[in-house]
Amino acid sequence: MRLFFIAIYLIYYYFKSLFLWPKAKTLGKKDHVQQLEYSQYHISNALRHILFLAGVKVKVKGIENIPKDRACLFITNHRGYFDILLGYTTIPMRCSYIAKKEMEHMPLIAPWMRLLDCQFLDRDNIKEGMKTILTAIDLVKSGQSIVISPEGTRNTGDELLPFHEGSFKIATKSGCPIIPVAINNTNAVFEDQLPWIKSAKVCIEYGKPLYLEEMTKEQKKALPETTKAIIQEMYLENKKEC
Repeated sequence: MRLFFIAIYLIYYYFKSLFLWPKAKTLGKKDHVQQLEYSQYHISNALRHILFLAGVKVKVKGIENIPKDRACLFITNHRGYFDILLGYTTIPMRCSYIAKKEMEHMPLIAPWMRLLDCQFLDRDNIKEGMKTILTAIDLVKSGQSIVISPEGTRNTGDELLPFHEGSFKIATKSGCPIIPVAINNTNAVFEDQLPWIKSAKVCIEYGKPLYLEEMTKEQKKALPETTKAIIQEMYLENKKEC
């Protein structure tokens, strides 16, 4: 039944988007930041409605750890499609996701992602993948936060997968803080019983920022493992609640 209501809402929102997309593009011609803020406002509201229809109960921790005065790189584990819904409904600043290339042609979703400056990563093409990372670096320098999952794919176990080190270049080349993010139990909403939607309690925790300007060269080299360890600890702790 939840899947039915969400499907109806998505059909409704598709037709609504036919009016919203042109306005967002018009705003972008005058001021790109206005396009980003307008797009994120509307997509965040839509995702909140989907979470409600799905019966998802969200627990948010550590929101006070997110700096309000500068763009950040959010490093998160990856549990399921609902990870993105948690991010866009809780991160209190403009942000763009780096998503897998396959999402570039998804109806309804892809047009909004382009308006939000999301980037599509081709994991099988090193050259194109590097271009995506370089674009993300420029976005951070312009004041846009980035969200990425260095695991590279959805994880079904409790031990985090190895982190791809290239993701951290966004921070090391732009100088932005890294926010470790732990997500729990989003897989219980959808992936665990495909194609159905099930009510579930999920958790998202934002860890304390890692400031690169305070780190030694050796500490910067160890960033992937350090960040992974922080997220792993938060994930296991929050598993008791979600």
